[in-house]
Amino acid sequence: MSKSMKRVIIIEDDEAISGLLELHIIDIPCHTVCYEHGIDGYEYALTNPFDLLILDINLPGMDGLTICKNLRLQGFTNPILMLTARTGEENLVEGLDHGADDYITKPFSIKEFLARVKAIFRRAELNREQTAPVLIRFLDLEIDATKRKVTLRDDVIELSPKEFDLLFLLATHPGITFSRKDLLLRIWSEDYAGHEHTVNTHINRLRNKIEKDPDHPQYVLTTWGVGYRFNDE
Repeated sequence: MSKSMKRVIIIEDDEAISGLLELHIIDIPCHTVCYEHGIDGYEYALTNPFDLLILDINLPGMDGLTICKNLRLQGFTNPILMLTARTGEENLVEGLDHGADDYITKPFSIKEFLARVKAIFRRAELNREQTAPVLIRFLDLEIDATKRKVTLRDDVIELSPKEFDLLFLLATHPGITFSRKDLLLRIWSEDYAGHEHTVNTHINRLRNKIEKDPDHPQYVLTTWGVGYRFNDE
């Protein structure tokens, strides 16, 4: 297998869907391995390197949310794209809270799917290019970009990948206001078809984890009518 070829694991119990994804993703190019059973796919992911895991939520044996959560607890930072037939904001962000990098709702177009996958690979490449250690300290908050670790008064704060990306982006541009649309484009990629209240939901969850009083934040501030910024005072 060529070094430029991406290794992708697809865990999806619908053969028609997994076959369609496998057929089109090979053009990126990618080498794919498909599993229909959650436990089998999870065990393979534990012992084999991969560049992307495409994971359905509803699976026999072990559901996708459990697989995603367990891999993150095992220390895996590889990108995970969730496939879900569920609707509603709370259900859609549930996968992100379990550590997924992105989600796509069934039914979806192949064009949208490929755009999401390419965006994930682009972000992964940018992360690999960042070789210099980046450590941000502000008040009681410390952000270690190389470890993707956040501590507050020496306590480790568990953030989802998107929560960390939001915090890191804001903290590396203190005082600069980002609109909700801009945050969607930067964190979820330009191909993301979500809504601006997705940003609000993640900001609220982030504040609940790092702010002493989320209603009166001292780190992630609101620029009313525009968006959000990191405190620079």
